[in-house]
Amino acid sequence: MGNRSYEPSTVDTRWLGAVMDAAFFLLLGGALARFLLRHPGEPRTPWIIALSLVLAALHLLGPRAGDSGLRPTRRHKAWLALTVVVWMVLVVLAPSFAWCAVPLFYTGLRTLPPRAALALVAVLTVFVVAAQVELSGRFDPNLVLAPPAVAALATAVFLQMERHTARQRFLIDDLLRTRHELAASERREGTLAERQRLSMEIHDTLAQGLSSQRMLLQAADRVWETEPDKARSHVRTAASVAEHNLAEARRFVHDLAPADLAGGEGLDEALRALAARESGADLAVRVHIDGDGRLPQLPDRVRSALLRVAQGALANVREHAGAGSAALTLTVLDDEVVLDVADDGHGFDPAALPDSPDGGRGHGLPAMRARLRALGGTLTVESTPGEGTVLSAAVPLEAPR
Repeated sequence: MGNRSYEPSTVDTRWLGAVMDAAFFLLLGGALARFLLRHPGEPRTPWIIALSLVLAALHLLGPRAGDSGLRPTRRHKAWLALTVVVWMVLVVLAPSFAWCAVPLFYTGLRTLPPRAALALVAVLTVFVVAAQVELSGRFDPNLVLAPPAVAALATAVFLQMERHTARQRFLIDDLLRTRHELAASERREGTLAERQRLSMEIHDTLAQGLSSQRMLLQAADRVWETEPDKARSHVRTAASVAEHNLAEARRFVHDLAPADLAGGEGLDEALRALAARESGADLAVRVHIDGDGRLPQLPDRVRSALLRVAQGALANVREHAGAGSAALTLTVLDDEVVLDVADDGHGFDPAALPDSPDGGRGHGLPAMRARLRALGGTLTVESTPGEGTVLSAAVPLEAPR
């Protein structure tokens, strides 16, 4: 898109250059025709014709008026000096060639630095005035004042256009630079957001599964000699958690969707599967789904977020609460869906949690809040020491159309 921003200016410049070329050859041809009609057979005629051809050839060999970004070089300056000298000789021999200076004004202003260009315009104007006075045969104030006025006006307009073009080019360059910086900033923000999302996904899947396996295997090790049946139960539960964790890892690599939702199951079935997986000898997890009725179809992002919240909450219950039972309650209202996770553990004081990004509990609660906040939802934690904990996650739903 940045290149297209320059196209109109380049097209306009080339169009103006073509007009200047046409004007130059029309003026040159008109002056030559006027001279041949009024002064046929004079000794100077061959010189006039030869110099006219040389001037036309120089114009064709010089830099094109439509070339953008033209920087004066020694070759350009030498070409311009030779062109002006040939034109001056022509004007001295035949004053009718004076008006060929108009395209030379434009070429000089484009080729030379400002001061040198103004000096050239002044010299060309003097020659034009002298030629017009000589052609008229008498002194005419209008012929003396009009050419300088026209030259001054044309020069002022050209310089103003050049300044405007320079400002426009600067603004376009600045806009393109700003767009590139904005795109780079958006990419950085997207990368950071994706890193945070991946961090939460890893915490809610692999890390929690590994933590559960470790606790189950430690429990099995403690009772391996005294209660082998209970130890084998812990090992079987750890194996089940490992199998599910493997499915989560594969799903995580594939598209980061929860494995419990991969087969198109609803959130209620996913919560029941989670409860069955987390239930064991030391923790019983129950599920209550809005009166056990069939849930309406929830958006995929809402289902995934609430399931992750339930996984994180049960991981905290198993690791920190010391609870014997926990309950998952899912309620769908007209404008929001609410998931409550309650346990009968020893509880804690929410206000006493360390004021840190992870709240003193890894990525658990902050990850849940961030996940729900992305959906416009909220997370509420109610707990009292010795009386258990209730975690409530609410996500708004779009109004039905």
